[in-house]
Amino acid sequence: MGKGTHDYQDDPRNRTIKININGELFPRDQARVSVFDSGFILGDGVWEGLRLHKGRIAFLDRHLKRLFQGARAIDLDVGLDAAALRDRLYETLNANDMDDGVHIRLMVTRGIKATPYQDPRVTISPATIVIIPEYKQGDPAIAERGIGLFTVHVRRGRPDVQDPKLNSHSKLNCIQACIQATKAGADEALMLDPQGFVSTCNSTHFFMVTGGEVWTSTGDYCLGGITRENVIRLCRDHDIPVREKNFSLFDVYGADEAFVTGTFAGLTPIREVDGRALPAQGRGPVTARLQQLYLDLIERT
Repeated sequence: MGKGTHDYQDDPRNRTIKININGELFPRDQARVSVFDSGFILGDGVWEGLRLHKGRIAFLDRHLKRLFQGARAIDLDVGLDAAALRDRLYETLNANDMDDGVHIRLMVTRGIKATPYQDPRVTISPATIVIIPEYKQGDPAIAERGIGLFTVHVRRGRPDVQDPKLNSHSKLNCIQACIQATKAGADEALMLDPQGFVSTCNSTHFFMVTGGEVWTSTGDYCLGGITRENVIRLCRDHDIPVREKNFSLFDVYGADEAFVTGTFAGLTPIREVDGRALPAQGRGPVTARLQQLYLDLIERT
């Protein structure tokens, strides 16, 4: 079972799923990649998390655009174009007879290396493309009750160190943040930017509600979140004031409501931050409205 926004109930169907590795399907217990694979040796690759809803992968075009943009940024040749990768995703889902309630992890690494070394020039194979589809639904109790956050010392980095907009396999800073939050008894980590303003969480994007306005960070130090973008657009389309701006923990502690966004769980309310309970004590009215607007968007997209 996952934790926090990724809480889910075990589904026995996942024990017999077929995993796609470079276009070939393998039973779950037989799916393997080489110990010389760039992703295993160095975390050299990009990935996407996707949701299957009533036969369609939600917002797939935007996910693929982000994947290919990340691949270009690290000079990684995916080896397939977007149309071919889309076909492979649906072929994998069809082979598993999947139609709804599925979370997909799409991973692309630079490929197999001749020796364990970082230089891309020692790569001796095409890219490794892995597709793992699993039956996973977010816990509805979490969507109502909310989660607790803890502000960690690990900061979101500057783009000249490791660009936070790159959805790479190298997630050690987020893992460190997650560990610190867990040790503090929280569900997820709230991370600040290099200037000390609130940026994002270790695996989701942070929003707060104050005086009827929705605030989120400038986005300068966080992944270009697709659910985040959808929520901002929904606010603007439905006359909910929304601001992308710098704000501090002072503002967060005084917020009326807060929530996080992500592909897996959509919108999840925040119950408390750093031990300070928010007045909404979970799902407040603005969060509840946006949750429904987001579900409606998925239905019609």
